[in-house]
Amino acid sequence: MTETEKTGYPQVTALNERRYDIMPLKVRKNRREAPQCPLTECMSLIGGAWTASILWYLAAGPRRFNELRGDLPGISAKVLSSQLRELRNRGVVYREEKPTSPPSVEYALTDAGRELIPALEVIIKVGKKLKAQSGRNITLANERR
Repeated sequence: MTETEKTGYPQVTALNERRYDIMPLKVRKNRREAPQCPLTECMSLIGGAWTASILWYLAAGPRRFNELRGDLPGISAKVLSSQLRELRNRGVVYREEKPTSPPSVEYALTDAGRELIPALEVIIKVGKKLKAQSGRNITLANERR
């Protein structure tokens, strides 16, 4: 009779020639969706790599796409477009098409987007304190004030 037949589990030989049983793990199927707490919901919104910076620049007033690209060195047009679309879908940013020649588009914060600015200001304040404690001299590239 083989080890698998004795124990019911397949056998594995490790490098030191000992034999170990492999016991399959049962996977629980959770059919309920986990409730989102307010912190998780907010952090899923502002936790993106560029999202907080985009919101910060839009807090100063409406900006055109290329102005935002200039404000955010290193962001690609594709990523900025995707982030703005996501923020629009979540109701934080609105897109206004100006009837000019050539047509132009401006992005601005909605009321919900403006509600996030005080939270960003507090995060920046704490970030400055943490940087000061670590002894590093830091200037924020996107500091408005």
